[in-house]
Amino acid sequence: MAAWKFPGRPRFTSRATVLVLVLCSLVAILAYPARQFINQRDEIAAQRVKAEQAKDAVQQLTAEKARWQDPEFVKAQARQRLHYAMPGETPFTAVDPTPGPGATQPSGTGSGPAAKALPWYTTVWNSVDAAASPSPAPAP
Repeated sequence: MAAWKFPGRPRFTSRATVLVLVLCSLVAILAYPARQFINQRDEIAAQRVKAEQAKDAVQQLTAEKARWQDPEFVKAQARQRLHYAMPGETPFTAVDPTPGPGATQPSGTGSGPAAKALPWYTTVWNSVDAAASPSPAPAP
């Protein structure tokens, strides 16, 4: 038997071509709104995560505020951070007489205990002067 052939018949009919064009145009038209929708969903999810983090921060700060309402906690923090003492107590601070490794003496303090320390503003001005003057380049 011979195969049936229709000479001159196009592979796609005009209806199929129109249908393909309509589908392609629908895909092109709906692609941008679909992308926007997906981006907005991602942004909403990110904002929800930020909101949860903010709620956690608020809870932590509320708990910290409640701790600061306790007078005993305030006294303990004043003793620890500000080195306060109650009336009748003798506060003291232990200072290590030997500087640690890498520590340098402030400029102008001298080497002996009789040397007088410079005021803070003199030290600041000396550091500004040192920063303004370029350091000599090492010789090759």
